[in-house]
Amino acid sequence: MVSTAAFRPAYLHLRSGELTERADRAIRALADCRACPRDCRVNRLEAKWAACKTGRHAVVSSAFAHLGEEDCLRGWRGSGTIFFAHCNLRCVFCQNFDISQTVRPGPAAPGTPPELIADTMLALQAAGCHNINLVTPEHVVPQVLEALAVAVARGLTLPIVYNTSAYDAIESLHSLDGIVDIYMPDFKYWSRQASRRYLKAEDYPEVARTAIREMHGQVGDLTFDADGIAVRGLLLRHLVMPGSLEETRSILEWVAREISPESYLNLMDQYRPAGHVGDGQYPELDRRLTGREFAAARQYALSLGLRLDERRARF
Repeated sequence: MVSTAAFRPAYLHLRSGELTERADRAIRALADCRACPRDCRVNRLEAKWAACKTGRHAVVSSAFAHLGEEDCLRGWRGSGTIFFAHCNLRCVFCQNFDISQTVRPGPAAPGTPPELIADTMLALQAAGCHNINLVTPEHVVPQVLEALAVAVARGLTLPIVYNTSAYDAIESLHSLDGIVDIYMPDFKYWSRQASRRYLKAEDYPEVARTAIREMHGQVGDLTFDADGIAVRGLLLRHLVMPGSLEETRSILEWVAREISPESYLNLMDQYRPAGHVGDGQYPELDRRLTGREFAAARQYALSLGLRLDERRARF
């Protein structure tokens, strides 16, 4: 726990001009884009795109004060959530399929310039949100840095939450060191076979492990202020999937062994068939998670000493 008065978002400790310099370098690198592990190498500065369907500007699909996030993020005024479209994974079961994979690029949806993203951040701050929560930002880290440079110059002072699938390029994470306060990766699958079938990214497990190690190295275990609001650290998510308890156990064992036994974990049970599930290709996922499956996953996490998300905020 830290004092609210003593806490200052990480980016407020940067030397003058450093945030702008990082943003400029990241934007220039879009000419040969390797912002995420897809390594498409297209020139996004010319509005070209490949896997992420995102050109020069990020596409914001929605932004609002989210009251459905973890208690330690939403508090009593909400988490200032900005959803970016065109996730760089292709999860067949995606719970946000409509905004992650069905939004189409083109002249009618040219993207959101950094000034408008900065306006959104400042509006969420003015609304009283506890943080700025960037959802599926893996493929738009340069654009996020660019918008943050504008918003900070205009008075942004909220902590930054990086809400990711963990399919992140290590170079992008390096550019965020000292800027992001809370990393919130969702470690989805442990095996290459499952990742290839359900995420369309066979290298996901190795990428996620490397990314989560880097995130924890930057911010450490999750810490809270006196009101129970998270202010800095790693908050892990794992959506328990039907019939995949072995995947879950492997992930939990790795977190406890390789990251920290003090890791703060939101073990989620809200899976529902969505996206491409139901078209006959993934019958094993075309059902809800059972109470017995989730209870087994929860008990295993507790047996490893992991800190499970619970109501701890005083509001």
